[in-house]
Amino acid sequence: MTTAEKGRKQHDGIREIDDWVAGYVERHPRASVNTVGNQAIMGVRTVQTLFTDLFTGKFQWEEFVRQAAFMAGTAVLPTIFVALPIGVTLSVQFALLAGQVGANSLAGAASGLAVIRQAASLVAAILMAAAVGSAITADLGARKIRDEIDALEVLGISIIQRLVVPRFLASIVIAVALTGLVCFTGFLASYLFNVYFQGGAPGSFVGTFASFTTVADMQLAMIKAVIYGAIVGIVSCEKGLSTRGGSAGVANSVNSSVVESILLLMIVNVAISQLYLILFPKSGL
Repeated sequence: MTTAEKGRKQHDGIREIDDWVAGYVERHPRASVNTVGNQAIMGVRTVQTLFTDLFTGKFQWEEFVRQAAFMAGTAVLPTIFVALPIGVTLSVQFALLAGQVGANSLAGAASGLAVIRQAASLVAAILMAAAVGSAITADLGARKIRDEIDALEVLGISIIQRLVVPRFLASIVIAVALTGLVCFTGFLASYLFNVYFQGGAPGSFVGTFASFTTVADMQLAMIKAVIYGAIVGIVSCEKGLSTRGGSAGVANSVNSSVVESILLLMIVNVAISQLYLILFPKSGL
C-alpha cells in the first residue's frame, strides 16, 4: 500500500467520524424532544383512561393488584435497608451541628424535618425508579420484542388501558406506601441512634419533633410521592413500549428508564420544594 493510499484511508476514516459526530449532535436533541413529547402524550392519555375506566367499571383490577403486589415485594426490603442508614446519617450530622451551636435539644426536630420533608419521598422515588421502574421497562420491552404488543393492537385491545393504566396507578399507590414506610423507618432509626448511641433524651427528641413537624409536612411528602410515582410509571412504560433492537434494546431501555426517571425526580423535587417554600414560608424550622 502506497503512502497516498494510506493517507486517503486515514482521511476517509476521519471524515466518517466527523459525519457520525455531526449526525449525533443533530439527532440527539430531536430524539430527546420526541421522547418527552411521547411521554407527555402517554401521561395525558393514561390519566384520561384511568378516570374513564374507574367510572365505567372497565378498570383492570386484577392486573392492578398483581402489579402492586409485585412492586411492593420488589421495593419494600431495599427501601427499609436504605432508610435505616439514611436516618442514622441524618441523626449523626444534625447532632454534630446542634452540638456546635449549643442546641442539642433540637436534634429530633432537625432529623424529623429532614426525613419527612425531603428524604422520605425522594428515597422512595429513587428506589421505585431503580427497582420497580426497571422491572416494568424490562417486562414491557420483552413483550415488545416478542411482538406481543403488536398482537394486542391487532386484536383491538388498547395498550394504554390493558397494560399502562394498571401499572401507572400501582406505581402511585406503592410510592405513597413506601414514603410512609421511609418516614417511619427513618424516624425510628434517628430516634434509636440518638437515644442509645449519642446519649440524647427520648422526651426531648420526640417533643421537638412533634413541635416543629406539622401535618402539612406529611401532606407535602405524600403529594410528592404521588407525583414521583406517576413519573416513574409513565417513563418506565414509555421506555418499555418503545423498545427496539432485540435483547440489547431491552437492556438499553432499562438503563435509559432508570437514568431519566432519577434525573426527572431530582429536577421535580427541587421545583416542588422551592415552590412550597415560596407559597408557604416558615419562620422557624
